[in-house]
Parts: sequence; structure tokens; C-alpha cells
Amino acid sequence: MRNEGLGSWPARRARKTPHRTALIHDDTRTTYAELHARCTRLAHALRARGIRRGDRVAYLGPNHPSYLETLFAVGALGAVFVPLNTRLAGPEIAYQLADSGARALVHAPGHAALVASLPPDTPVRTYIEVGTAYEDLLKTTAPAPPRPPIDEPVSGDDTCIIMYTSGTTGRPKGAMLTHANLTWNAVNVLVDTDVAADEVALVSAPLFHTAGLNMLALPILLKGGTCVIVDTFDPAHTLTLIARHGITTMFGVPTMYDLVAREPAWPTADLSTLRTLLCGGAPVPTSLIATYQTRGLTFLQGYGMTEAAPGVLFLDAEHAETKAGSAGVPHFFTDVRVVRPDRTDAEPGETGEILVRGPHVMPGYWGLPDESAAAFTDGWFRTGDAARTDDDGYVHIVDRIKDMIISGGENVYPAEIEDALLAHPDIAECAVIGVPDEKWGEVPRAVIVPREGTTPDPSEILASLADHLARYKIPKSLVVADRLPRTASGKLLKSRVREHYGTPTA
Repeated sequence: MRNEGLGSWPARRARKTPHRTALIHDDTRTTYAELHARCTRLAHALRARGIRRGDRVAYLGPNHPSYLETLFAVGALGAVFVPLNTRLAGPEIAYQLADSGARALVHAPGHAALVASLPPDTPVRTYIEVGTAYEDLLKTTAPAPPRPPIDEPVSGDDTCIIMYTSGTTGRPKGAMLTHANLTWNAVNVLVDTDVAADEVALVSAPLFHTAGLNMLALPILLKGGTCVIVDTFDPAHTLTLIARHGITTMFGVPTMYDLVAREPAWPTADLSTLRTLLCGGAPVPTSLIATYQTRGLTFLQGYGMTEAAPGVLFLDAEHAETKAGSAGVPHFFTDVRVVRPDRTDAEPGETGEILVRGPHVMPGYWGLPDESAAAFTDGWFRTGDAARTDDDGYVHIVDRIKDMIISGGENVYPAEIEDALLAHPDIAECAVIGVPDEKWGEVPRAVIVPREGTTPDPSEILASLADHLARYKIPKSLVVADRLPRTASGKLLKSRVREHYGTPTA
């Protein structure tokens, strides 16, 4: 094959296991042979509409087989796939389309109105709606020729995806992930999580998010397992699907797992087929770990970011209990340092910034050479996250460096306080931010969401922290909220929490 990228995966898998089920969506099953045929036909259809090597093709819609088909078809052409966050507003979608220069957009029917409202100067010239039009397009496309429909060989160094960051730190930037970046990340997952060929993965985390796609769906398809594609996450339906399909593995952020455990059916649900619970996106509260351990289930926690495609650290099952609270050690083909501000290595127990290097780390941001250069130090990507290592080399994530609160000269990390708060039985969610204070410069404030049926007493909650936290770490105020702002992947939007609750009088 002349294609060394992701676009060749369906063909390579089809020649090995053509009759094995690749995808399940609702009542439809797609074999690897059928996936290969559909991806190739879509590649021809895109090519007939002028898409060439290097062109950007965007996708807007919930989890669906057409998402993966478009990704592979675009890769077969040597073009670049641009996944779009379904929770973004029209102007935000328009910005990413314009910034990437997308020439084509494949979208779900539910986004037709948004697509129709895009400004006339949007670079998109070809629109394909998933559904009847999409299926008719595949039916009318000529059968696949012996060779992939590409102009030049696709190499691992070619850009495969422009995946926009969540925007928690400002305007989203497009992380350019190469075919090699995605492949090496998938290899890391295969090595470190013992992915088997008979895996049945529940893909309910959004595919436009790096973890749902790159930590679950792609490694499973590379190995020849089955992906059960779910449009949107629903905690009750999750328990049903686990039993119906014999789910062996899934990925979720802590919020998703917490919602599942709160379901009435949780204590008696059939979870016997589950082998691997991957969790990331935020530190896993110790109370949640304990809840799953009562069902004989252990979280395999990780730490990563879009720019690293995304896996950086991983805590395996062997050390899940003895190193609970840590994010683990670097993935197999990953190197990590924790450094001081002067870039010298921090000692065990000393807090510093995480730097990462490996074949899965992006080369840079789309169209942003200055930002790309600033993101690296001597070839190491600067994560902006604070951590400390223990004597065994296990890395403990402390918090985002920018989220650190300096109170009376002491460094206070919100994640530590949030973990203590989540142990309280009346608290479902929480966020800790810094607010101005005349005496201390800045002090912590807790924003909590009560568990259903409870009426938390702020004074009692704050008093309960005295046995767990140093006095200067205990929030000086507590606000009760109905909900906390989150991204589509469940990541807390601290910037919006600060906007609403960050003033001294809030």
C-alpha cells in the first residue's frame, strides 16, 4: 500500500479479519470488510467533489459510524480531518471552519439549521448531510479500484487531524496531529492496557474529543475489536448496553462514571463482562474509586492532552490500589519530566511543571508558528500542569499551574480541596477558585452542586474539612449552585466558574 496513515487501516484490517464486527450502532452491525468498502466509496465521493491531498474536511455531529468513515476516507485521500464540537455555537463553528480553511463539511441532520446559518464567506464549498443523502452518495459511487484514491503516498509525518483544544484557556487552537502521532498513541494504549482482539468497547464519550477517539475507538479498531457507537451518553442506558452487548471496556470522565453509579439499577446491574474502565480528563475522586471497588471494578486512570494525542501518563491495574491518587508513569513510548521554573528537574515530592516528549506529541498548532514555538522547550512540550513525583517515579497531578491560588505566600492547589469536598455525602460536584482578599491577597472559594434530595449546610461542610486539609487551604466561602459549566467531554470550565463566582461579593 502507498498509504502509511490511518486511511489504510480499514483495508489492512479487512484483509485480516473481514467478517469480524467493527461497529455496532443501534441495530446495525458493520463488518471490517463493509467498513473498508464504505470508506473507500466515500473517499471517491469526496475526491469527485474536488477534495485533494492536504485539503481540510470537517465533521459536525454526535457519535455515529459516519464520523469514523469520514475520518478514514479523508485519510485515504491524504486530506486532513477536522472534528467539530457539537456543543459550540454557530459563530464558534464558523471560526473553526474559517481558521482551518475547511473545503467540505459532513454534518448530522440535527445541525442543518446551524449549517444553513453559517456566514457566506465560510470556506466550505461542499456540504454532505448524514442520512439519506449520505447513503445515496455511497450507493452511486463507483466500486473501489485496486489502489487507494490518492495522488501521492501518505506518510506518518503528514497531518491527519486538526483537533481544536477545548478552549478552557482562551480561543481554541488547532492541534495538528499526524498519522504517526495517532498511531503511536494507539500503540501505547495497546501496550499499556492489554487490549484484546475480542474487546467490545462502549464509545459514548464524544468522538470529537481526543480521549473518546484516540484512547478508545482507534486502538480498538486497530486491534480488530468492536466499537458500540452511542450517539450521546446516558447513565441508565449505559448499564443496559453493558449487559446487552457484553461490553468489556469503556472510557469516561469522572462525572460520567459518577452518574452511572448514581443510577437506581447500579447495585444489581450485570457488569460481569467489564474488564477495563479507562478514566481521564480530571482527577478521579477517591470516593468514586471506592464506589466502583465495591462492584469489583478498578479504574485505569490516565493523564493526557489533545496536543499529545492524548496519552501521557497511565496507572495500570497492578498499581491501581497501591498508587491510588497518582496518574501513573509515562506510557511505554513516552518520556516525562517534572521541572522547576528554571527547567531543572524537580526532586521527588517537589511540585513542578510536567514536560512531555514522544512520537505521539504534535508538531505544533495550525497556523500559529509563534504559539507552536512557545509550547516547546528543547523539544519538550510544556503542559502547563503542575505535578510531583514520588520516590518510585509515579506522577501525582496537582493542578493546572494557572489555577494555583497563592494565599498569604502559600501555594494552594484547587484539585486537592475539590477531592476533599467530593468525599462529603451532600456534594455531587464542586469547583474551587481563588477570589481577591485584602489580607491574604487571594483565598479559596468553593462552588458546589448538591446531591439530589440534600440541602447542604455551608458552615458544616467547611468545618468538616478541618481534619483533612491545612487551615490555609480551607475555603473561606462556599457557594451553592444548580450546575457547573463543562465542556462536551465533561471537563470543568474553570474560566466560566471564575466569571460567575470570582468576585469578592459573589
